[in-house]
Amino acid sequence: MMENILPFLIVGISVGAVYALSGVGLVILHRASGVVNFAYGALGGLSAMLCWQIIDLDYPDWLGWITGIAAATLLSWGYGRFIAPTLSHQDRIVRAMATLGFALMIMGLGQWYWGDAPRRLVLPTDADGIDYNGQRLLSYTRLLALTIAAVATGFMLWLLAKTSLGLKFRALQSNRNLSAILGVRIKRIDSYAWLISGVFAGITGLFLGNIVRLNPTVLTFMVIPALAAALVGRLTSLMWTVLGGITIGVIESLANLTPAARFGSATAFVVAIMALIWQQRKGITLSRDNSHLE
Repeated sequence: MMENILPFLIVGISVGAVYALSGVGLVILHRASGVVNFAYGALGGLSAMLCWQIIDLDYPDWLGWITGIAAATLLSWGYGRFIAPTLSHQDRIVRAMATLGFALMIMGLGQWYWGDAPRRLVLPTDADGIDYNGQRLLSYTRLLALTIAAVATGFMLWLLAKTSLGLKFRALQSNRNLSAILGVRIKRIDSYAWLISGVFAGITGLFLGNIVRLNPTVLTFMVIPALAAALVGRLTSLMWTVLGGITIGVIESLANLTPAARFGSATAFVVAIMALIWQQRKGITLSRDNSHLE
């Protein structure tokens, strides 16, 4: 029995690591700016599509990776630097809906240009991996995703706790008006947060483009598992976000062993709803005051 479950468990953990990495990007941005970025999936989708396009034109793979990540990062930074400040005094829902409009614009342009032709982003690390009982247990791509998720989360924990930039992120999370009075340059710090989030979106977009069908619309909606993972962490806790992402990945994978396999895509919704219900019962809110867990 364990031999049947183990491959699905390992795959679930590796896919969950990608969800966790996406969730970390959302949490970092929310902690600094208070914005829930619904454009995150679209930015990742653009990264994957551009990477595929560069490789399809017979340019080196590394150029495709850099181009994809750079495009997602630049667009995220541009939105945070020039558009988000104009909405800074609006309600949080208005700011979140603005990012949704940004996402629909990116998705629409991507769908218009690339269409629905079947594609898959193949990475060099797909060719080999770890075998178990004569079958491929874990490709090096999935192992790389797991490693990057762990390293990136550790790096962000260090940045938030040990650097002046992390201190300013936490100051904005606590009280943006008081931080401005004390001399924190809010627009600049917000731009850094959007920049970091864009890098995370670009990287996770490449991994998601390797996992699911390479389509701008499909990749845009991959923000849902990331958002569910972030909700498990109350949009503040990186560690709980990582745990949430891995949990979603594992449940999705193990669902393939049951008659409920067709409902595996609903896992993110179920986990997010359960997390919100649990938080409500415990009196936990999504306010910025609940960030004692990094």
